Amino acid sequence: MTRLFGTDGVRGLANRELTAALALGLAQASAVVLTKGHHADARKAEGRRPVAVLARDPRISGEFLSAAVAAGLASSGVDVLDAGVIPTPAAAFLVQNSGADFGVMISASHNPAPDNGIKFFAFGGTKLPDEVEDRIEATMDAPRLMPVGGDVGRIRRFADAEDRYVVHLMGALPHRLDGLHVVLDCAHGAAAAVSPEAFALAGARVTLIGADPDGVNINDGVGSTHLDQLAAAVLEHGADVGIAHDGDADRCLAVDAEGNVVDGDMIMAILALSLHERGDLKDDTLVATVMSNLGLKRAMRDHGITMLETGVGDRYVLEEMNAHGYSLGGEQSGHIIFQKYATTGDGILTGLTLVAEMARTGKSLAELASVMTVFPQVLINVRDVDREALKGDEVVATAVRAAEDELGDSGRVLLRPSGTEQLVRVMVEAASQPVADRIAHTLAEVVREQLAVSVG
Repeated sequence: MTRLFGTDGVRGLANRELTAALALGLAQASAVVLTKGHHADARKAEGRRPVAVLARDPRISGEFLSAAVAAGLASSGVDVLDAGVIPTPAAAFLVQNSGADFGVMISASHNPAPDNGIKFFAFGGTKLPDEVEDRIEATMDAPRLMPVGGDVGRIRRFADAEDRYVVHLMGALPHRLDGLHVVLDCAHGAAAAVSPEAFALAGARVTLIGADPDGVNINDGVGSTHLDQLAAAVLEHGADVGIAHDGDADRCLAVDAEGNVVDGDMIMAILALSLHERGDLKDDTLVATVMSNLGLKRAMRDHGITMLETGVGDRYVLEEMNAHGYSLGGEQSGHIIFQKYATTGDGILTGLTLVAEMARTGKSLAELASVMTVFPQVLINVRDVDREALKGDEVVATAVRAAEDELGDSGRVLLRPSGTEQLVRVMVEAASQPVADRIAHTLAEVVREQLAVSVG
């Protein structure tokens, strides 16, 4: 049986796979599982109902899905603080800030508008571990909480949700942005109101694109997965920097004044060195995933910083950070996590902090990013292969060792089975693009021949 929860909540095509009935059931099950613990017991002892923060991004299906979730929670005796359209990191912050028992965010992040998703935050605004998600899924077939009378939950507007989050962002800002011209691409998503306000309050001159959500245009040709418009706008307006969010604003990518992309690895390099310089990088350690560019690892090594690598997914970065209290971590895709200020990736906080480093140092983004030399990287998805057989295949292992011997210290090889599809990802980094291309295609062909499965 396929697990309902994926790597980041429950996602699917809204009103087909992710229906109102499923949203209702998930909410009712979460009310059973997430209203337990010392905080919930204390609330019950005082005669108060459990509380959940509910938020969404602006895609049109979020309206009926949030209504279903609110109904499921309230019918289970949970009071709902409806924060409306706000970024995912804002929802996580508000769970912690309000002392709520848990939170629910309705978003499919960078996916197109027809998709949607539901993710949960535990007490304190942290993501749920796999075992808690499994308990919620198992509880969907169990009896529901069915209070009556005054014990049913109430649904109220979280009236100052945006204001609380903006105040939080301003409190985390390391340096004002006065004198800098920033183009913001809000992906027609959840950042469209909050991000421009935060950057303007921080002192930046702001030009906006992708800031007119209508429910169906989220991520459509704009945002962190479509940087061409942002680069063009930076050049057109002569701006100092461009900042791009995704639909729920937990990612940030950037564009320098010349229109060059600055990805999550480069952003992490800049911010890690800034924290290191100020003595604020815990144990002089940065946490990233195995997909981060070799250039990041080398840049960190050259500056006396250790880079720890985790599996792919910001939840694994978070687990490593939380286990040791590390200050900074993230992914190449732009999920950057500041342990001091956030429990999840925060694209607005990342953008503010990146531009603040420009203001603090007086350097351009291109100058700051030059600390890292990006190694050419090739990623090939080899489909219709037995991903489970990858680990034990000696022919593939021999080919990988040969590639690693050829690359030496000037590159690396990573073969990774997909967690959701019958495919293997072949990633090669090398000092030159032709070498990376050649080795990646050679390894992909070996994987294809050795691990092929019938698709008939």
